[in-house]
Amino acid sequence: MLPVTSIYAGLLALLFLALSIRVIAFRRGERVSLGDGDSKDLRQRTRGHANFAEYTPIGLILLACVELQNAPGIAVHLLGLMLLAGRGLHAWAFWIHPMNFTYRTFGMLLTFTMIGVAAIGLILHGLF
Repeated sequence: MLPVTSIYAGLLALLFLALSIRVIAFRRGERVSLGDGDSKDLRQRTRGHANFAEYTPIGLILLACVELQNAPGIAVHLLGLMLLAGRGLHAWAFWIHPMNFTYRTFGMLLTFTMIGVAAIGLILHGLF
């Protein structure tokens, strides 16, 4: 049904699992069940995880809509790659210490560009 979106949804889900496990492992190791235990490292991990959870769903919804509109496969793949690379770079920025703001910036730029291009394309397709 949505073969291209399925690829990126699967890959992004694996990245989400990695971010989740990273937070859980830290919480278990530091014995912090709620909140951040006043740990800068845990705050960084949880924000990286949360940011992924905040932006990835809308990107996947838009990607699925683009694919359902029968956009050319290359366009769907380019948008999917932008989302995957953007979320991957952003996650990596939060993974390393100290945080790499260049990765974070490029990750958000790719993510926002993907969301913006997909949104505008869908609006224009719907209007015309």
